[in-house]
Amino acid sequence: MARPTPEAINGPFEQPPSRERVCAFDGCRSAGIYRAPVARDRLNDYYWFCLDHVREYNKAWDYFAGMSEDEIELQRRNDTVWQRPSWPLGQFGERSVRARIFDRFGFFPEGDPGPGAAPVRPMTDEQKALAVLELREPVTFADVKTRYKTLVKKLHPDANGGDREAEERLKGVNQAYAALKTSFA
Repeated sequence: MARPTPEAINGPFEQPPSRERVCAFDGCRSAGIYRAPVARDRLNDYYWFCLDHVREYNKAWDYFAGMSEDEIELQRRNDTVWQRPSWPLGQFGERSVRARIFDRFGFFPEGDPGPGAAPVRPMTDEQKALAVLELREPVTFADVKTRYKTLVKKLHPDANGGDREAEERLKGVNQAYAALKTSFA
């Protein structure tokens, strides 16, 4: 590909708007309406090309040309934080950022869980249903069914003389069993 002429390198305001730009490709007299950066360290200086020549230029242009693998990796890492410095969470202030965020939502009402503490994850519907049935994973559906029958016998209104608390708990057990029945199906 022929190199653009030095006078074809136009900054954003170097050429008066009344003059029509000509393609910077040697020998091309088409209108230069598409810009392409001159070099990696001069991204605000442009060559102006016609559509065919800007496509050809872009195919051959490599931003990382001349950089080592380490320099490329450093460039990529800097680009992930938009070229701004970053710090590890929890470095500033009395308490860690993590603890301040979680305390706001009540995950750690007693304060900072401390470094190395396992993250708190919300329970799934299945885990909630197992907790209602007083079971822990791993369980089979046979285990769930056996526990369900035991709790129904224990909490049934006929066995408790119409106790409202037992009745409400039985409703929760029925809902948990229905949820687990669909998850095991």
